[in-house]
Amino acid sequence: MKKALPIGVDNFEKIRNQGYYYIDKTMLIKELLDLKGEVNLFTRPRRFGKTLNLSMLRYFFEDTGNAEKNIRNRALFQGMKIMEAGEEYTGQMGTYPVINLTLKSAKQATFSSAHMKLKREISEEFKRHRYVLESDALEEDDKQRFREIASEKAEQDEYSGALQFLSKCLYQVTGKNTVILIDEYDVPLENAYFRGYYEEMVDFIRALFESALKTNDNLQFAVITGCLRISRESIFTGLNHLRIISVLDQQYSEHFGFTEAEVMQMMAYYAVESRFPTMKEWYDGYTFGTTEVYNPWSVINYMYDLIASLNAFPRPYWVNTSSNDIIRDMIAGADREMQMQIEGLLSGGTLDVQVHEEVTYGDMHSRGENLWNFLYFTGYLTKQSEYFKEASVFLRVRIPNTEVKTIYQNTILGWLRQRIEKQDFRDFHRAMEDGNAEKMEEILNEQLFSTISFYDSAENFYHGFLAGILSQSENYLVKSNRESGNGRNDIMVKSPSLRGRSFILELKVSKTIDELEADAEKALQQIYDKKYMDELRTEGYKKIECYGISFYRKDCGVRFGKRE
Repeated sequence: MKKALPIGVDNFEKIRNQGYYYIDKTMLIKELLDLKGEVNLFTRPRRFGKTLNLSMLRYFFEDTGNAEKNIRNRALFQGMKIMEAGEEYTGQMGTYPVINLTLKSAKQATFSSAHMKLKREISEEFKRHRYVLESDALEEDDKQRFREIASEKAEQDEYSGALQFLSKCLYQVTGKNTVILIDEYDVPLENAYFRGYYEEMVDFIRALFESALKTNDNLQFAVITGCLRISRESIFTGLNHLRIISVLDQQYSEHFGFTEAEVMQMMAYYAVESRFPTMKEWYDGYTFGTTEVYNPWSVINYMYDLIASLNAFPRPYWVNTSSNDIIRDMIAGADREMQMQIEGLLSGGTLDVQVHEEVTYGDMHSRGENLWNFLYFTGYLTKQSEYFKEASVFLRVRIPNTEVKTIYQNTILGWLRQRIEKQDFRDFHRAMEDGNAEKMEEILNEQLFSTISFYDSAENFYHGFLAGILSQSENYLVKSNRESGNGRNDIMVKSPSLRGRSFILELKVSKTIDELEADAEKALQQIYDKKYMDELRTEGYKKIECYGISFYRKDCGVRFGKRE
């Protein structure tokens, strides 16, 4: 039996004890100890192994206060690379009390609800360390305060300083400083930005971090993870000892995400290595520092499908792991310049962007470069190269892979449908009924000019574009890609009544602007040659009209056929 794949399993103990496949990332521990950063913020895209790595750090460093538990935790690392690194590192196993806090569940609609969720997370961590209440080293006043926080009965202000207080309690009981692990620190901030209570959440997170990380005499070191580096002025006020490790940095670059060697080893283990080219096209393409990285969430999910069927199609697994509101908002608010930039990226091009690592969610729409930086640091763009110019770092960015490209394309099509639904296309339908191909062409060209297009999957784009416009009519039913005659027609439009009118529209995508008119004629002729009208005749329609339509980027040609 092969090991199971850990889809959605981000607890290190569970992965190791229950025999899941695990790609060894334990040398992250060695690098942390070598570099001796006191407060380390790792920013990586979502689903790139941040939570699992924090879980691994917890099980390595934590002195649980129970000898048997410590022995079990040590056994989790047998056979791992860190065990070969030497006593300098393994001697730190089970050495420190650990505070482990996740903020990723604070996604509520109001600040009070989100604050309640964070308060609950903090109280649960206090309960995990309730053993300190059994110690005489803790004064009764501190014990009472501890109980109130653990039972969620403390005053609201108590929770912003709770991690510092817990560190103090742990030191008094164990005589050791505390390791603090905070996962997905920016999730409540992102949610608050889109929900409209960003400033309130910033105030709480700032107070929490200042007390735990800045004025905490009992801190050994801290590791924080998130997708985005929020500016010091916003969150990390005064944290001069903060070390931020983003996707730009060389250090730690191979510990989040899978390297190509790790992907190939996994595919060989499950005997699906023949599908490596597809795996690479869809899920590779990220560059952290100078390390080539695959999206681990998508790799594991595609591996799962490949094990079931070696011919499984790749899918955009990453799109369903979180909100893509930022892409939707970018597309909806894009001016003409940004539309052209998006189209250039979708066609395989690059964009030069000056690096601004410290941003806030409120900065995203203040200027284009902030938005491109946001997309880069959250994984929607990746670095092709970098250069130094006029005392600033510049990146040449591109879309990482086919999976991420489909996120852009599907979001564009969704936005396009919503945009079309808000417009009145009665002039277009009237022109179609009148056989006025010139007017139809004019309206379509106007719409194409004002939208974002993609051309590598152009047939899909133009089909959705035209079907959306045609579906706006209350007088007709629209059917797409139905079997008819000797082939497949593109779009069929028909009246609910057999006495009414019906239309067949065949689409082509031209290779050059010069072929536009000829291709529209070819599309029209294809309707007759392949007998696309037979289905409508069989149904009983008498009035059938045909259009050939060709597209080339922002231009189209329309040809009207004979009436029947």
